[in-house]
Amino acid sequence: VPCDGFSDIETLGCPSHFFEDELMCILNMEGRKGLTWKYYAKKILYFLRQQNILKNLKEYLQRPTDRQSFLEGAVLIDQYCNPLSDICLKSVQAQVDDITDKVRKVLRTRNPRHPSLASKAGEVTVPEVELQRQVLDAMNCVLYEQLKYKGNELDYYNSLNSYIHQVLIRRTGIPISLSVLYLTIARQLGVKLEPVNFPSHFLLRWCQGKEGSTDIFDYTYVDAFGKGKQLTVKECEYLIGHHVTEEFYGVVTSKEVLQRMVGNLLNLGKRESTDQSYQLLRDSLDLYLAMYPDNVQHLMLQARLYFHLGIWPEKVLDILQHIQALDPSQHGAVGYLVQHTLEHIERRKEEVGPEVKHRSDEKHKDVCFSIGLIMKHKRYGYNCVIYGWDPACMMGHEWIRNMNVHSLPHGPHQPFYNVLVEDGSCRYAAQ
Repeated sequence: VPCDGFSDIETLGCPSHFFEDELMCILNMEGRKGLTWKYYAKKILYFLRQQNILKNLKEYLQRPTDRQSFLEGAVLIDQYCNPLSDICLKSVQAQVDDITDKVRKVLRTRNPRHPSLASKAGEVTVPEVELQRQVLDAMNCVLYEQLKYKGNELDYYNSLNSYIHQVLIRRTGIPISLSVLYLTIARQLGVKLEPVNFPSHFLLRWCQGKEGSTDIFDYTYVDAFGKGKQLTVKECEYLIGHHVTEEFYGVVTSKEVLQRMVGNLLNLGKRESTDQSYQLLRDSLDLYLAMYPDNVQHLMLQARLYFHLGIWPEKVLDILQHIQALDPSQHGAVGYLVQHTLEHIERRKEEVGPEVKHRSDEKHKDVCFSIGLIMKHKRYGYNCVIYGWDPACMMGHEWIRNMNVHSLPHGPHQPFYNVLVEDGSCRYAAQ
């Protein structure tokens, strides 16, 4: 969708829930009626929800740190990357509360006079270390023995491990997502755990000495990925196989936790080879730049990504102008992209009506499939419909190299098809 594609909606000025209600009516039309309407309704709903979530994220980041719930931050990331899913903080919080109640039941059988039983969630602080230990032991019993939560070692690089609503459904995740869940439950029961930005493996710390101590040896470190195991400083080093400096045992803010969560998704987006629209990478870049709008490295990545995909050239120029103002030393890379983006804009202005190609022409004899056919991709398995074709790959050298086209049988010298995929994305697939 072009940069100004949603401008008419933005100028209407109606509350977003009115739009959402109308769009959901279209999407819920029975059977296979109004498929074109449904296709565009889904795109508009995706845009509207993401805009609203970004607004909520920026409001969240402006609050005092003591009002920035780790769980709410995780939900905002989840919502932005899955805007068409029914995810809300109230529902996620209710599921966490249910787990907390189960922990209370276990705690009641072990210590009927425990202070965590006499109050509502978050209204008490348990001061004694031994009473805190009882809470953590009860949590480990419920989470890892009763509910069978575990770290996802077999499918670690699945993006679902990063989404808190999926962690609750699948009962598995990565260290940081499981830590957010663990920390939230502990705090609701009066035990203050703090997030630690430990390299390669996110941990929580639990104070055994004077509150607020800066001595790393005054803390026990909790591994939510490892079934709540409690570690010493030396055992933390064994966990990753090398020594780390004291700074990595320090507590981090909610914003830094979100930064690491988004960073994980960014890395997954870069690894994703089956999604030619790079949706996860685009979404995670949006989130990162909402938190750190002047990060030159990620601004450049966003500009290169849009340039590579051939989308939003005007936005690419705005990003490049911002980069140049922030860091003049980037003028070489910026100049290259500006030149080629301006050429792209000029070519688009000069474009006339599309040339009509006929499969019946002798020069197109290798084109096997026609526009309108519903197909299934042999390698990636997605269903799609053909809406255009080229007798050979017409993309630029950079796209061909990045998509590893030369590794295909016949490489770029074969018909390529523009296809509309059932998830709403458009792709360019070899025959």
